[in-house]
Amino acid sequence: MTRTSSSGKSLRLARLSGHGDGRYLFVPLDHSVSDGPITTAGAFDTLIRGVVGGGADGIVVHKGRARVIDPEVLAECSLLVHLSASTPHGPDVNAKVLVGDVEDAIRLGADAVSVHVNIGSDTEADQLTDLGAVAAACDRWGMPLLAMIYPRGPRVTDPYDPTLLSHVVNIAADLGVDIVKTVLASPVESMAEVVASSPIPIIVAGGGDGTASLADFAASALSVGCSGLAVGRRVFGSPDPRATVRELAGILHGPAGPDPLNLITSPRMAGVL
Repeated sequence: MTRTSSSGKSLRLARLSGHGDGRYLFVPLDHSVSDGPITTAGAFDTLIRGVVGGGADGIVVHKGRARVIDPEVLAECSLLVHLSASTPHGPDVNAKVLVGDVEDAIRLGADAVSVHVNIGSDTEADQLTDLGAVAAACDRWGMPLLAMIYPRGPRVTDPYDPTLLSHVVNIAADLGVDIVKTVLASPVESMAEVVASSPIPIIVAGGGDGTASLADFAASALSVGCSGLAVGRRVFGSPDPRATVRELAGILHGPAGPDPLNLITSPRMAGVL
């Protein structure tokens, strides 16, 4: 399918896949709003450097957290600013609201924004309205849009059903999204029909239920045509986030070159740390 976009959006989309192969490895680190702190304040910089050094194509954070990241660290990694939020303390954990806008992300130097939508939730209509508004702003500003869109709520009986997932990803495409993140269908082989239905790239979330290795999960996702992964908890919760990301990057993009944040192997970055 032929797609058109502004030159600004085209440039930013190209940066999101840092290897130029149309595959994406994003590490969401926005969980401190939805779940609580993912690490100590002092260790956050080390975590970011590990994720970038491992070869992530992009990190996903909220606007306030983006302000504390050393800009030099992001020379080798895209910044995605997440615009949605909820906490487990409210009356409906599936209700997502906008807490930022595209202009915020532009001021922060972001390469893309992301919005979370739960299809089947009690507030689905409001979330779709927000997605449409953000998509329109992204068009005005030439900003790529990632939708984290899931079948989730009281009307959803099987969130891994491929027919339902095909509907979900096409909602994203029809409302102006550039890349859609959702769950991997079950059985895994049925995800191929979801991918075939979608006019935009699909990346899958989370790394599964933890029973399979991340490497096996990544290989399975790629084998059915997915364009990449977005893995948060199984990265920042691992004993060595840098090594975890590096393994995933190797599966997605092939053998890695020098660690971009290693001072010995990458003299170009000698002034970063």
